[in-house]
Parts: sequence; C-alpha cells; structure tokens
Amino acid sequence: MLSYDESLKILKKTDALLEGHFILSSGLHSKQYIQCAKLLSHPKQARIICNSLCEKINKKFNNIDIILSPALGGVIVGYEIGRQLNLETIFAERFDGKLLLRRGFQIKENSNVLVVEDVITTGKSALECLDIVKINNANLIGYACIIDRSSDNIVIKNQIVSQMKFNIETFSEDKIPLDLKKISPIKPGSGNLSK
Repeated sequence: MLSYDESLKILKKTDALLEGHFILSSGLHSKQYIQCAKLLSHPKQARIICNSLCEKINKKFNNIDIILSPALGGVIVGYEIGRQLNLETIFAERFDGKLLLRRGFQIKENSNVLVVEDVITTGKSALECLDIVKINNANLIGYACIIDRSSDNIVIKNQIVSQMKFNIETFSEDKIPLDLKKISPIKPGSGNLSK
C-alpha cells in the first residue's frame, strides 16, 4: 500500500494538486485544489494509486458484486477499481438534474454494491448513488474514493475507504487571507468548463 507521502508525490507529479486561488463549487475560496482528472490522464500513475486503494477496499469490504460510480468524475476510477478487482462496473449519470442508471445498466436485487468516486467532499453524489442502490433493492457495502475531502460531520464518514484523507483549508468571501487576495481567483472543476 502506498503511504500518504507516496500518494502525494504522485498527485504533484501528475499536476493533480494545484496551488493558487480557487473558488470552489461551494463558493468558498482555497489555496489548493485537487483535479483528479489530471491524475487519471496518466494511466500508469492512476493504476498505482488505484492498486493501493484496491488493497484498502479488500481489507475493509467483503463480497462486492458490482461497482457503481457517479459520472463524470467517478467513471474512470470506478472502471479501474473494477478492472483490478475483476468486478462488473457501471455508472450513474445526471439526467434532468438527477443521477440515474441509463444505457441498460442494472443492479440486481440483493446484490452488494460498492460506490466508487474520485473525490468525496460533501457526499452529495455518494448519497444519490445510495438512493439508486435502495431503489434497486440492493445492499450498499460502502464507499471508496481516491481523495476523501469530507468533514467529520458527513453522514457516511465511517463507510468511506480512501487512498488519501486530504484537508484543504477553505475561506468564506469575507475571510480570505491577504496573501490569497493578491492572487486572481479561478473556478476549477468540470462544472465550470467552457471548452
């Protein structure tokens, strides 16, 4: 299993850990941002990270039948975890504002489902995946992600296995530190893509 420092080195090597002034989707500001898509654009490095995560998954969870990932961020991670664990892997995608199974994907009744994401922050997508599991009368085994950025008050806290727990300090608009105010902010993430 990779250590925290070894994982951090891979994030930096693939430019997945960004430094600057970021406005997050929550509206909060931060000095760091993790763009897992950058890590996943380097298959060898992503395989190493996912291999370590698979070891952790195998230690925590038993009898997984299927992996469910939310699109867009979780699709590649879910696929790689499924490939390494030799498990069927499907994804849910947003349609009319709601995560749904499409493309003929199904979860069999009473099957054991592991939800896999790239990053868990608020747990919103993870909980939407839980709803899909419940609708299909299946069993949620737990959640796995490369980066756990969640706070201690997240409802699913004890069910998450991650490669890295990563705390990024955030600031409200009225409490931005002086050094951060000197840097022009950018809005990262897929929700803000213009190209």
